[in-house]
Amino acid sequence: QVQLVESGGGLGQAGGSLRLSCAASGIIFNTNRMGWYRQAAGKQRELVATITPGGATNYADSVRGRLIISRDNAKNTVYLQMNSLKPEDTAVYYCNARKYTSLSAFVDTWGPGTQVTVSS
Repeated sequence: QVQLVESGGGLGQAGGSLRLSCAASGIIFNTNRMGWYRQAAGKQRELVATITPGGATNYADSVRGRLIISRDNAKNTVYLQMNSLKPEDTAVYYCNARKYTSLSAFVDTWGPGTQVTVSS
């Protein structure tokens, strides 16, 4: 059974830091693109950052330079280091595992999400 479990969310202060972790089980971790998405209250879920099995990263413009995604394939874990926090980072953060089955088809697995709240 595929399972993603996020941890590390909570309350942070503007200008501070938080670190999110996502532990994966039931998948061949190093064949999945891993990512973090977030959904603020009343808004659609949006991409935050992704990282390929080889370590190539992609970031939303709103977080580039402040949030850093990384992965440890030996531990089946992906991380999101959140620096220089802003109140607009407040959202539920979801871990995503994407397995491409062809050039254009993929299977997504989602974690249950972890709340991040940034106070000003």
